[in-house]
Parts: sequence; structure tokens; C-alpha cells
Amino acid sequence: MIPSVLPTYNRAPLAFEKGEGSWLTTVDGARYLDLGAGIAVNALGHANPDLVAALTAQAGNLWHVSNLYQIPQQQKLADMLVEHTFADTVFFTNSGTEAAELAIKMARKYWYEKGAPERIEILTFDGAFHGRSTGAIAAAGSEKMVKGFGPLMPGFKSLPFGDHDALRAALTNKVAAVMVEPIQGEGGIRVLPDACLKGLRDLCDETGALMILDEVQCGVGRSGKLFAHEWSGITPDIMMVAKGIGGGFPLGAVLATENAASGMVAGSHGSTYGGNPLGCAVGAKVLEIVADPAFLAEVNRKSSLFRQGLEGLVASHPDVYEAVRGAGLILGLKCKAANTDVVKANYAQNLLTVPAADNVIRLLPALNITDEDIAEALTRLDKAATAVAATTP
Repeated sequence: MIPSVLPTYNRAPLAFEKGEGSWLTTVDGARYLDLGAGIAVNALGHANPDLVAALTAQAGNLWHVSNLYQIPQQQKLADMLVEHTFADTVFFTNSGTEAAELAIKMARKYWYEKGAPERIEILTFDGAFHGRSTGAIAAAGSEKMVKGFGPLMPGFKSLPFGDHDALRAALTNKVAAVMVEPIQGEGGIRVLPDACLKGLRDLCDETGALMILDEVQCGVGRSGKLFAHEWSGITPDIMMVAKGIGGGFPLGAVLATENAASGMVAGSHGSTYGGNPLGCAVGAKVLEIVADPAFLAEVNRKSSLFRQGLEGLVASHPDVYEAVRGAGLILGLKCKAANTDVVKANYAQNLLTVPAADNVIRLLPALNITDEDIAEALTRLDKAATAVAATTP
């Protein structure tokens, strides 16, 4: 008999009822140190008092009116994002998947309005993850995501990760845009080198193709910059944002230059809930905190502290761990043992980590995790690795 909740998740046997900072408490009172942050969503930890205050203050006034009307909270957050980024304009969504759908539409509409409707192809890369809508799975193209779901939306071509020759050959006059994650999250915390991002920007400029960056998982301070592409010194034409921008409230956005967004006019896209007063009030508080240079400096300091400890773990447990990946506080441990076994061993240490492709476990703590909690996390990761090594043939 099918459960009342559609069984599309392999859930751990854990149910939480309270959170505070980097800690979660189960319904039976056990405390877990959270290095997943709701898959990079709870950027400022659980029950952050500043976010709670922003949410409750707005909830006492107005929740939803729809985009038939002006929404001051939405305008405020859009202005903040424009001030702090490359973007000239912002559209708010409820999720990263919805942001991907708009980014695809925006790129194709751009070329249609420019008189080149044949430029519909969007280039993506192996290991990519852009969401689970029919458009987003077609963009990623992996068999795991598309098998059984019928004919895929046409107009996408997936290329080998990091293959510049393949990219250059694929950039024909049929290409509307190139879509890429500066740091692949689901794909195994694979960082696209700065030189590759710069080269990609140059190729897009040469061919006219728009550059779409997916910073749903690696954005909003997680890399140590407000957005990960800032490390390379380039700017995209369109960028997808979600997860951390709402600090736990469902919120996403598409940021774009005036040129890239020029095809999107009244009636060309919409969202019932996107940019609602509640979400934007929280998002504005998140951005106010995370965009502070002093806050980002702390993210980088904590990243160095955490990474140094992780490198020590790899050296101490060569049969379990192979390498440390990532940047800022979007880190991964490439495993030699099965990553699912490592995640389960971490559960036994009351520690939450997230599996990813390429036999990696993701470490995505709150950006304001304390030094004490980092030290505790390293201790528990060490104990879990010892347990895995003892049971590995």
C-alpha cells in the first residue's frame, strides 16, 4: 500500500522538532550536529533570531497579495541584489528549479526578439544539476534523472566537464546560452577553475551566447564571496539563485543584465507566490547579514579552519577518505569507502552530512557555524571514519 507521502525519497529514520544554530533535536530528544543545513539552505543556522524577527514582524502585517500589485518588500530585496551584484533586474521565484525554467526561457526569448529564433540550444556539462522539472532534467541530461519520463524537451547539449575543445566546437550559431555551476553541488563538489570560467566568458563574448550561472547551491556567501563567480572576476548575463537566499524560507530568484532580460516583457512570465512579502522580508535580512564584508571574511576564516582539519582526516584515514574538495563552506570529502556508508556512520555519531555524486559527502554547514562546532564536527567525522575502516574488508 502506497504511503500517504509519495515515496520518492530515501529518508533517514530521523525526525526533528527543534533547531538552534548548527544543532537539531529529534522528537525523542537526541541532538545532532548539522553539516547539511537543509542542503545549503539554512545559511544562518536554525531558528536564527534575526530571521525569526523579520518573519514574525512581516507575518503580523501581510503574507500574500500576488504580483497584481506593488510589493514593497520585493522591491527592497531586488534593489539590494542589484546593488550587490552584476544584475540590473531580478525576478523572484520559490525555488531553484523555477529559477532554472525562467533562465532557459529568458535566454531563448532574448534571441527570438533579436531576430534569431534558431538560437535555442543551451549547452550544459556532465554532472550538472539544475532541478527536477522537465526542462531542468533535460538540461542536465543524466540517465538517472531522465529515464522513464518520456520525450525530453529538445534544445540541450551536455558536454564533458572541463573539456574546452568540446565547448568551443559546440558553440555554433544555434547556441542561445551556456549554463554552468561554478561549483557543482549534487555533482560532487566539483569546482570549475577560475581560468575555465574566464575562458567560458571569453567564448560567450566571441559567439554572442549568453552565460547562465547556476549559483543555487554555491551562492549567497557559501563560497566565501557573496557569489562564487566573483572569485574569477567575471560576471554572467543571467544567474539562478535560491536555497541560502531565504535562509530556510522557500525563495529563489533570477538575476540578469538589462540586455539579457530584454525579451521579457509584461505577460512573458509569472508566479503566484514568487516574491511574496514573507519571503522577501526574510531574504532582505539574509542579504543584509551575508553581504557584509566582515561576515564573508569570517566564512573564509572558518573555511580555512575546517579545511585544515579535513585534510588531517584524509591523512589519518586513507582507506576511507581520498581528498577534500570545494571552497568556502561548500566542502566535500571524496571517499574511498562507499559514501553512503560514511553518511550512515556519521548518523551514528549524531552528525548530519549529505551524499553527492562521484562518491562524495557534502559538508554544507551554516555560514555562521562556531569554531567550537567545527572542532566537534571534526571529532565526530574522525570517529565515524574509524568505525567505517573497522567494518571495511
